[in-house]
Amino acid sequence: MRTRTLGRTDVEVTELSYGAAGIGNLYHPVPDEEAAAAIDAAWDAGIRTFDTAPHYGLGLSERRLGEALRDRPRDTYTVSTKVGRLLVPADGDGDGAGDGDDLANGFAVPATLRRVWDFSADGVRRSLEASLDRLGLDRVDIALLHDPDDHAEQALDEAYPALERLRGEGVVGAIGVGMNQSALPARFLRETDIDVVLLAGRYTLLEQEGLTELLPEAAARGRSVLIGGVLNSGLLTDPAPGATYDYAPAPEPVLDRARRLKAVTERHGVPLRAAALHFPLGHPAVASVLTGARSTDEVRDTVEQLRAPVPAALWDELRAEGLLAPAVPVPTPRTTPLDPLLDTPVEGSPSPKESS
Repeated sequence: MRTRTLGRTDVEVTELSYGAAGIGNLYHPVPDEEAAAAIDAAWDAGIRTFDTAPHYGLGLSERRLGEALRDRPRDTYTVSTKVGRLLVPADGDGDGAGDGDDLANGFAVPATLRRVWDFSADGVRRSLEASLDRLGLDRVDIALLHDPDDHAEQALDEAYPALERLRGEGVVGAIGVGMNQSALPARFLRETDIDVVLLAGRYTLLEQEGLTELLPEAAARGRSVLIGGVLNSGLLTDPAPGATYDYAPAPEPVLDRARRLKAVTERHGVPLRAAALHFPLGHPAVASVLTGARSTDEVRDTVEQLRAPVPAALWDELRAEGLLAPAVPVPTPRTTPLDPLLDTPVEGSPSPKESS
């Protein structure tokens, strides 16, 4: 699978990244063996970039990911985790006893721990140390400030300098911010020396908020963007009545737009989810598309969709229908982004290693 380099760092990411929120028991439990098999399937497909966070299942995602990668050579894969939420005993007295589960936060795990927002310098170091312990690693390749929406000033004044020092110490290879909005990450790009932004749900086939400011800023500064949430909470998998958008029922205008997108893609023999996976890679600042999977079937389906060819005529019709603006960049035609002949890129495609 093709790799790209993040910004001015030496950190490489595969064009498709594995998002490990699902194996943190997002919404419902995932057996240990199923989680391990999903990561094995991602590895077998050539995926070498894995994204996790303490938030995902109160550390369960990090523990499962670390265990699955433990016997693989450390220099052959890239791990991203996040800081900003510390995990502390749920009852506050240090024994870890808690009642109920964590479904209020979306994860089917026992609520023995609780999350505490902390974007202080000390909080960043403590968070990363705990993540390294759960992962069983002595370093991570990417560390991201996780959802600092309501903590912008502390994240800029305290958390970011701490990450910068950790990068200088070699504890992390690349630093950045991961969010569901584009305005604050654009500010980080202007005011700091971050390497990467993980943008979730705001640069998709359905909507391109990130193109207003964030993506041009990243491209101009030679920084990279990872795109998550490309299916907009599943809406671009199947825009049927009851489909979700931003984790809530999709409003009718949004649902109608998704249906129109599906009609165009299917006229070209392309599943909507395949076009959605391909779309972000058309922007020069986008280094990787990150998708979650909790089973081998989900991993294989994602890889299959990204291998499917998308004709240039599809993008042309989306523009003609007013579903994509004329200036929105789209992928160049190529047989597959995941060419099995790794040393022989498909004609018209990027080289196996290209900077974003």
